[in-house]
Amino acid sequence: MKARSISVGLVALGCAKNTVDLQVMAGHLLKAGCVLAPQPDDADVILVNTCAFIEAAREEAVEEILRACELKRAGRCRAVVVSGCFAQRYGDRLTEAFPDVDAFLGIDALDKIAGIVHRALEKTKANVTVPPGMPKKIFSPPVPALRLTGSAFAYLKIAEGCAHRCAYCAIPAIRGQYRSRPLRSIVAEARALLATGVKELNVIAQDPLLYGVDFKDDTDIVKLLRALDRLKGDFWLRVLYAYPSEISDGFIDWMNTSSHAVKYIDVPIQHTDPQILKAMARGSAVAATLSAAERLRAAVPGVTLRTTVLTGFPGETNDSFAKLLMDVKRMKFDHLGAFAFSPEEGTAAAEMDGCPPPAVAAKRARTVMSAQRKVWVEKAKGYVGKTFRALVVAPGIARLESQAPDVDGIVRFKGKAEIGTFANMRIEKADGFDFIATV
Repeated sequence: MKARSISVGLVALGCAKNTVDLQVMAGHLLKAGCVLAPQPDDADVILVNTCAFIEAAREEAVEEILRACELKRAGRCRAVVVSGCFAQRYGDRLTEAFPDVDAFLGIDALDKIAGIVHRALEKTKANVTVPPGMPKKIFSPPVPALRLTGSAFAYLKIAEGCAHRCAYCAIPAIRGQYRSRPLRSIVAEARALLATGVKELNVIAQDPLLYGVDFKDDTDIVKLLRALDRLKGDFWLRVLYAYPSEISDGFIDWMNTSSHAVKYIDVPIQHTDPQILKAMARGSAVAATLSAAERLRAAVPGVTLRTTVLTGFPGETNDSFAKLLMDVKRMKFDHLGAFAFSPEEGTAAAEMDGCPPPAVAAKRARTVMSAQRKVWVEKAKGYVGKTFRALVVAPGIARLESQAPDVDGIVRFKGKAEIGTFANMRIEKADGFDFIATV
């Protein structure tokens, strides 16, 4: 009698880059003969892929790990494996905190997941596979068309690590130096995804515009985007994240001339007070930050702009916050997220003085979002009564070009339109940051 395949349930936490890592592991599991469980609760092994970027992410990771361990104690699963940034950041320190976890693996061990799962089922001592030093590998998916995002869209991860050293961010210490995937590998993956019916490719990395900086030839982000543009089919091509000072004339030209480019730029400014930006180690981007909205709207007519800002950074006074708030109102970003600063272990900002109390930082973030809601209410009026092309991503749910997955609003529509197709939708009204529409 043939042995039953091991089933693995996947728990995805964190950003889109983490989701891609989980897809890479899922591909290796499938190639090793494992099966993916429809629900984690029904699996032999639960794989929790974690984030550790900020305190809230770590709290979510702990909650999901403990939940998986409880299922194991109840006999619902046989083993628990923890991967991702949480495991990478804390390694051996986690074995005592989570004695019921059977294995931990860092982000350089994605291709070892099948062997780790099998060893976890052998009930041996908890295995920690986190190579010493910073991560160095860059993975391409063993099953290029595999995705956990549904049939309509996919994330295309083009690089790993980060070349910046922002004072508040622990990502470089967790993910390592910036390293780009080979162009051919990325194009091959994109081709495979499009062949399965994907209609939107979202190009992601910690900083996509630095793509190719570690190569010894002229390969850069524009060359990659032009190569992706030559792929056949009717699809959207969206680049997520653009460091303010790295938006080149070549990138702007691509966006204006491409037949697939979505006119959408996510340009996180973080702050607008020059002294705060310098303290954040983003001083080289001060000029580009202060002129970002006006410059990009002039360069790319009709562009949608998204940003994020950080309140309560060490040294932020009432005056520097007032400048940020004034600039947010002036720039009128289409989408904006505001976050309160929290000191991260191992970062330069964690050692800085003059940090506003957490309650003050949180209140300032709420004040920014309140101002942004007023901006959005006015912008939303420009959509009502007009018809836009939208991508159907779920039953009754679609997204416009101006709405990136997971971070912006959605369109809830009435009428018939198949998932994974484009449809023209008439916007009837705004509902918070979402729209109500009719096909």
